[in-house]
Amino acid sequence: MFTFLSIIHVLTSFALVTAIVLHPAKGTGLGSIGGAAQLFGSQKGAEKGLNQVTSAIGIIWAITAILLAMPGFAS
Repeated sequence: MFTFLSIIHVLTSFALVTAIVLHPAKGTGLGSIGGAAQLFGSQKGAEKGLNQVTSAIGIIWAITAILLAMPGFAS
Protein backbone atom coordinates (compact mmCIF):
# COMPACT_ATOMS: atom_id res chain seq x y z
CA MET A 1 0.00 0.00 0.00
CA PHE A 2 2.86 2.37 0.81
CA THR A 3 4.43 1.84 -2.60
CA PHE A 4 1.13 2.44 -4.40
CA LEU A 5 0.46 5.65 -2.45
CA SER A 6 4.03 6.83 -3.03
CA ILE A 7 3.71 6.32 -6.79
CA ILE A 8 0.35 8.14 -6.86
CA HIS A 9 1.83 10.96 -4.80
CA VAL A 10 4.81 11.41 -7.12
CA LEU A 11 2.60 11.33 -10.22
CA THR A 12 0.18 13.86 -8.78
CA SER A 13 3.14 16.06 -7.78
CA PHE A 14 4.32 16.21 -11.39
CA ALA A 15 0.77 16.73 -12.64
CA LEU A 16 0.19 19.56 -10.14
CA VAL A 17 3.39 21.36 -11.13
CA THR A 18 2.46 20.99 -14.80
CA ALA A 19 -1.06 22.28 -14.23
CA ILE A 20 0.21 25.29 -12.30
CA VAL A 21 2.77 26.15 -14.96
CA LEU A 22 0.05 26.02 -17.64
CA HIS A 23 -1.94 28.79 -15.94
CA PRO A 24 -1.74 32.12 -17.75
CA ALA A 25 -0.08 35.09 -16.08
CA LYS A 26 -2.69 37.36 -14.49
CA GLY A 27 -0.80 40.39 -13.31
CA THR A 28 1.81 42.79 -14.53
CA GLY A 29 3.86 42.73 -11.37
CA LEU A 30 4.55 46.16 -9.92
CA GLY A 31 2.87 47.77 -12.91
CA SER A 32 -0.50 46.90 -11.41
CA ILE A 33 0.02 49.37 -8.56
CA GLY A 34 -1.05 52.29 -10.75
CA GLY A 35 -4.35 50.60 -11.51
CA ALA A 36 -3.53 49.77 -15.12
CA ALA A 37 -4.08 46.05 -14.67
CA GLN A 38 -7.51 44.50 -14.50
CA LEU A 39 -7.85 42.85 -11.10
CA PHE A 40 -11.04 40.91 -11.57
CA GLY A 41 -12.33 39.48 -14.80
CA SER A 42 -14.42 36.66 -16.09
CA GLN A 43 -12.75 33.33 -16.65
CA LYS A 44 -12.75 31.88 -20.10
CA GLY A 45 -13.83 28.27 -20.59
CA ALA A 46 -10.35 26.82 -20.87
CA GLU A 47 -9.11 28.73 -17.84
CA LYS A 48 -12.09 27.62 -15.76
CA GLY A 49 -11.48 24.01 -16.76
CA LEU A 50 -7.79 24.30 -15.94
CA ASN A 51 -8.67 25.74 -12.53
CA GLN A 52 -10.97 22.79 -11.83
CA VAL A 53 -8.35 20.25 -12.94
CA THR A 54 -5.69 21.95 -10.82
CA SER A 55 -8.00 21.92 -7.80
CA ALA A 56 -8.81 18.22 -8.26
CA ILE A 57 -5.13 17.30 -8.59
CA GLY A 58 -4.32 19.40 -5.52
CA ILE A 59 -6.98 17.63 -3.47
CA ILE A 60 -5.69 14.20 -4.53
CA TRP A 61 -2.14 15.31 -3.71
CA ALA A 62 -3.18 16.52 -0.25
CA ILE A 63 -5.06 13.30 0.51
CA THR A 64 -2.10 11.12 -0.47
CA ALA A 65 0.25 13.34 1.58
CA ILE A 66 -1.96 12.97 4.66
CA LEU A 67 -2.29 9.20 4.18
CA LEU A 68 1.47 8.78 3.74
CA ALA A 69 2.10 10.81 6.90
CA MET A 70 -0.27 8.76 9.07
CA PRO A 71 1.65 6.28 11.19
CA GLY A 72 0.62 2.71 10.54
CA PHE A 73 -1.75 3.42 7.64
CA ALA A 74 0.55 2.83 4.71
CA SER A 75 2.73 0.11 6.22
